[in-house]
Amino acid sequence: MARSLIISAPASGVGKTTLTLALARAYRDRGLKVQCFKSGPDYIDPAFHTAATGRASVNLDSWAMHREAIERLVSRGTDADLVLAEGSMGLFDGVAVPGVSGTGASADIAEMMGWPVLLVIDPSGQAQTAAAIAAGLRDFRAGVRLAGIVLNRVASARHEELVRRALTAAGIAVFGALPRHAAITLPKRHLGLVQAEEQAEVNGLIAEAARIVSEHVDLDAVLQSACAWSPQLVARSVNVTPPGQRIALARDAAFSFVYPHMLEAWRAAGAEISTFSPLADEGPDASADVCWLPGGYPELYAGRLASNTRFRRALKSFAETRPVHGECGGYIVLGTALTDANDALHEMTGLLGLETSFAQRRMHLGYRLAKLAAPMPGHKAGACLRGHEFHYSTIVSQPDTPLAIVRDATGVTVAETGSRRGHATGTFFHLIAEDR
Repeated sequence: MARSLIISAPASGVGKTTLTLALARAYRDRGLKVQCFKSGPDYIDPAFHTAATGRASVNLDSWAMHREAIERLVSRGTDADLVLAEGSMGLFDGVAVPGVSGTGASADIAEMMGWPVLLVIDPSGQAQTAAAIAAGLRDFRAGVRLAGIVLNRVASARHEELVRRALTAAGIAVFGALPRHAAITLPKRHLGLVQAEEQAEVNGLIAEAARIVSEHVDLDAVLQSACAWSPQLVARSVNVTPPGQRIALARDAAFSFVYPHMLEAWRAAGAEISTFSPLADEGPDASADVCWLPGGYPELYAGRLASNTRFRRALKSFAETRPVHGECGGYIVLGTALTDANDALHEMTGLLGLETSFAQRRMHLGYRLAKLAAPMPGHKAGACLRGHEFHYSTIVSQPDTPLAIVRDATGVTVAETGSRRGHATGTFFHLIAEDR
């Protein structure tokens, strides 16, 4: 039987990821088996969770996934001593129109699983008001239970005492307070944290975070606040059709945004996955029957990708006879050209006519529901797919036949329809689950 908590906050940027990683490593150092999850469509945090715990972390998404799919995924916590699920944005933040089992809010997962919430609160610029915020979050939604608080970025001992007194008076437990200048911040870039595999010192950063949190947080009290939870042991894969039997998957620093549950579902369905590195000028495995280019940061490596002629030739040759699909960054690389943030134009593979620019950044963010107008690998025309879009590129030209009718979570049609030409297809959204 595992103990379980979901770590959330009033808003983004408060320190959820750092605290999750620090607690996960601290409890692992105590000899506990710790299983992490990520609520919401984040591609990066699960890799950090895995680095902290030594166990694969996956996303749980109430907007895109049915409850039974979420239950399949959390069943991997059956043999764990402690489950820590990291929330996204603020505790109750989701979309206006619910999806298949909720709005995508972390509170959905907390209520669905019965996991109490450990809140991270940054009281910078306030004192007793922090208690009012915590009390409001505690009382906002029946079915969501607050375990207690960890304060982050506390200015001084006097500041901590003021906030603690107010929280105690409101009947809210305070498990600890982290000082404002604690050196446990992880590096960031424009789509979020720098990826775990890019940081040679990631284990050192997590270890230092665990040390600081162990000094300032009552780990025994946090553990006691977690609920006892017994997940049912069920098949762990989500009902997702693999794009082929033998999948050549681009995988390196430029192509790394892959939801772990998708790869697990493909393998569970019998698919074989081989990886290749476009940045190392490698092409897809010639024996594969489909090639998949996930998202990532191709804009940071546009010059290298443009000059890697072996990769480009191999991909074009593959696409003459077999399907190639790109998601977001992968879609961009399948296009004709990419203009980077310095306004330099780089030639891409030209399998599609898409041209994109990062010279004037504009954020595109949100859930997407797509109805395919034509087949793409693993899915027939007419299929409805749920996914998530997050990028800063602007479409300069998207001349090919649209792949899908794509709408946001409120039903409004978006311009990022994806496209197709020959055996090549691409979308700006990252697939999370099939609709049904």
